[in-house]
Parts: sequence; structure tokens; C-alpha cells
Amino acid sequence: MRFALDVLVADVPEEQVDEARRFYDSRIAGRGPSSPEELREVRGRRPDPSPADPPATEEMVQAAGVCVPVRIFTPAGGRAGGVYLDIHGGGFFMGSAAGEDVRNRALADALHLAVVSVDYRLAPEHPWPAAPDDCEAAALWLVEHAGARFGTSRLAIGGRSAGATLALATLLRLRDRGAVDGFTGAALQFGTYDLSAQTPAGRRIADEYFIQAYVGHVEDRTAPDISPVYGDLSGLPPALLVVGQGDVLLEDNLAMAGRLSAAGNDVELRIYPESPHGFTGHPTAIARTALSGVNSWLLERVAHS
Repeated sequence: MRFALDVLVADVPEEQVDEARRFYDSRIAGRGPSSPEELREVRGRRPDPSPADPPATEEMVQAAGVCVPVRIFTPAGGRAGGVYLDIHGGGFFMGSAAGEDVRNRALADALHLAVVSVDYRLAPEHPWPAAPDDCEAAALWLVEHAGARFGTSRLAIGGRSAGATLALATLLRLRDRGAVDGFTGAALQFGTYDLSAQTPAGRRIADEYFIQAYVGHVEDRTAPDISPVYGDLSGLPPALLVVGQGDVLLEDNLAMAGRLSAAGNDVELRIYPESPHGFTGHPTAIARTALSGVNSWLLERVAHS
């Protein structure tokens, strides 16, 4: 891949850039919980997720000795053309699959995909490797059962923030098992790929509490299951990396895109101007443009593969 700026920065209308600049200039930047006590407070204040219509089907699935809850959406208007495994974000210690219900219902109906969202265990109550164990189990269940359950074995995976990290860790596990071939694409939005603080990008977030909560008990955090940037990245499906130009994880995503490309994978990196971490969840036109691009990429890779 080329790293010329005119290639990497997404071409969006100037009015969208101006709107994003005004939105973030007037918005107080958020931050994650910085202690166990604050995490409990933040969790307690969070409202119940908005319901989807039609609602998700809730199931327990099992693979590799792990039983994990998932939420399943099938397209309202007919047969699924593929299956998307969604892994929610939240710093490995917040969020839920149910929190993605409205978005995943819309995704299933718009793209005619079945969407399976995994409700993985959260840190610090369940630190690493609980989350990737759960995500791997959901992925292996799909590899085995998607054809019979959904009428298609064409699979994709993705997530935002910690969800993108877990999606990539899951693909590495599947690759090592010889079970990754069914996955035709990975849509990775602003993931964090170095939790070891051994790279300049990783050192930018080294003091964040979510790292302590998730892998504070691990001495060597360069393990690829924790920090995928250190892994053997060969033999993975095509990947789309989306990140904002103002994201603290921009350099991390640049490094990951370069490593994926150097390992021989098909990788596309899209950087959106005037956009911080988590921007695709914000009410801006540039977020809608980015998500439309992700959806088009997924449709091409999964439903039309």
C-alpha cells in the first residue's frame, strides 16, 4: 500500500469537514473511567440500550469448550447474503452486545446480512483471555453452523475500538486453527493494536486504566493475542481500517495497516479529517459518510464475494 497523504485521507465534501470541526470545537471530549470505582459509577449511570424492531434473537452458542451469549439479527426482507460477526467496543471493560442492537438491526436490513453480535465477558471481572476466548467461540460456531443456520457460509467480522482489536485477535486464532478461510473481510474501526507500550503509538495510551483492567496481570503484553501488531499477520482476509485524523490511535492504525500490507494481505486504510476516537458513533455527516463506506465495503466483500 502507498502512504501518500492524498491516498490515506478520505475525500469528503468540505462542508462535512467544516461541520465536524464545529461539532468537536463545541463538544467536551470524553474520557474513559480511570479507576475501578469510576468504572462502577459509569456502568451504573448508563441507560438501558434502545430496543431494535424487530428485536434480536438471543442464544447461547458453544465452540472450543466455551459457551457464550450472542444476539442474532436476520434481514427482515428475505434470505441473508452473508453473515457479519460484530464485536462491540468499550475498552474491554464497558459496553454490551445489546448496546449495538439498533445499529445491527439497521445493518442486517440494509445489507441483507445476518448479524451476530457476541456478548463477551468484560474486564476487570473477567480479564484477558476471557474476551478473545468468547469471540473465538462465536466465530468457530459460525464457521461450523452458518451454512445450515443462515443459508450462507460467507462470513465477515468487525468492530469498533476494543471490538476491532478483538476482531483481529480472533482472526489470528482462526488462522492458527486453519479455520479462517470462510471470512472474506474484516472491517476494523479505530482499534488499539499495541497494549504493551513498547511502540511510540502504544506509549500514548500506556497510562489508561482499561489496559490495567484488561491485561494488568500479564507480564509480556506483546503477545499477539493482546497486541496484534506484534503477530505474524500473514494469511488474513482483506481488511478495511477506518480511523479519524484526530484519534489518539491514528499512529497505531497506521502501523497496523503497514504490517498487514507487508504480510501480504489486502488492506485499505481510510483516515477521516477533523475526527477523534469513536467518531463513527457521533451525529455528524462525516460519520455517516464513513459508515456508508464501511457498509459498501462489507457488501462487496461478503454479500457479493
